[in-house]
Amino acid sequence: MSWLTRLIGSGRRRLPASAAAVLLLASVGTLVVGLSAQHHPPQPPASAALPASSVSTTPTVPPSTTPPSVTPTTPQKPPAPAATPTAISIPEIGVNHTLIQLGQNSDGTIQTPPLTEPEVPGWYRYSPTPGQVGPAVIVGHIDGTTGAEGVFYNLGALRPGETVDVTRSDHTVAVFRIDGVNKYAKSSFPTLTVYGNTTNPQLRLITCAGPFENQHYLDDIVVYATLTGTHPA
Repeated sequence: MSWLTRLIGSGRRRLPASAAAVLLLASVGTLVVGLSAQHHPPQPPASAALPASSVSTTPTVPPSTTPPSVTPTTPQKPPAPAATPTAISIPEIGVNHTLIQLGQNSDGTIQTPPLTEPEVPGWYRYSPTPGQVGPAVIVGHIDGTTGAEGVFYNLGALRPGETVDVTRSDHTVAVFRIDGVNKYAKSSFPTLTVYGNTTNPQLRLITCAGPFENQHYLDDIVVYATLTGTHPA
């Protein structure tokens, strides 16, 4: 059973998987509660998106079937032992920050970093650890209550081929190569494509994007990346 399937089932057994997935998606929806319409972060062009042919999804993830997977453009590497991520570095956009751990809100949605600290990214601790098989999830804001740019303000400027380094508690660094950068309307967010099982170690970086209306950003940016190796920190 996948981490996503377990999460959908936990405490929500009377809901169908599709309905629970929508509730799970609301976690990232909190990222699109923007507090300022004055910021204009870079948006990814269509040319940077993960090719549609690389993504295989199904509407549900029954335990008896093969879960959806993303076919990476990067050569597969063996998974690393489980170790808690402690920091993230993305040189191309000037990100170098420690990670906090994020859990779930009382309604079962994913917590996000405090809006009073928009510079702080967080790893969702119920997703795989970076370097394990599956999609490790790291989220961050583009702005917050301070008026400053958030840690993922420039996430939309990333391009395939660039790298993300995640330092881990076992004093190793997991290196991920970006496969694609997609922007999705919040109303049609592809939950299983983003959160569904993969056959190899992958990473998802998620922030808000797009138009700002009624105190909400209407879109999300998702960076897809695949593990290329590990090295000592």
